[in-house]
Amino acid sequence: MLALANKIAIVTGASSGIGRATAKLFAEEGAKVIVAARRQAELDTLVAEISDADGTAVALAGDVRDEAYAKALVDLAVEKFGGLDIAFNNAGAVGQMGPISDLSLEGWRQTLDTNLTSAFLGAKYQVPAMVERGGGSLIFTSTFVGNTVGMPGMTSYAASKAGLIGLTQVLAAEYGPKGVRVNALLPGGTDTPAATFKTPESRAFVENLHALKRVAVPEEIARSALYLASDASSFTTGAALFADGGVSINRT
Repeated sequence: MLALANKIAIVTGASSGIGRATAKLFAEEGAKVIVAARRQAELDTLVAEISDADGTAVALAGDVRDEAYAKALVDLAVEKFGGLDIAFNNAGAVGQMGPISDLSLEGWRQTLDTNLTSAFLGAKYQVPAMVERGGGSLIFTSTFVGNTVGMPGMTSYAASKAGLIGLTQVLAAEYGPKGVRVNALLPGGTDTPAATFKTPESRAFVENLHALKRVAVPEEIARSALYLASDASSFTTGAALFADGGVSINRT
């Protein structure tokens, strides 16, 4: 049986990387998927690939920092498919990097808006729709950075992603009685277009940080998202689930 049969899901940051892989996997597992990102052309290509594989998806392009867009995604799920069961709030950005003395206030705000405020806006509209359905699964993409590891030069990224853990815990406690599970997924280094390792030397350095001595491919992180979205994790809420290749515990 398909893990997400008859479920309706929103996936943000779906134009590439982890979001794209997750949208495809959710559709393969029976979900009707609303794919969200800024780039319309990439979303259209993704919808076509899902359709060609006998899946169901629709696209809506926009900026996750925009409250009207957060509402529009949920409205589309309800109008097109009848409700919302799953939301994978995955969109994010590394943002401006460097020592805190060189970090601009605008750079700080842009990173927090992209990574944290967007999650708040998504949840604001997603949670009531899930309550209407009798429950659901809300997932945020956080990271080990700022949770178990301090990476120099990543102040705003770490702060924004750490904030998602607090958001996860509070929402899990608030909405658990109404059947909504809320969890954070913490990937390790992943081979995506947005990855910070751009040279063979930087990639080798990042790989060596992990206990598995490699980085993930997006499909591996997507399978962890599928676990949190599905009934396989029916008693899991308020958790920070590591899918980090052991980077949080490795010291070699």
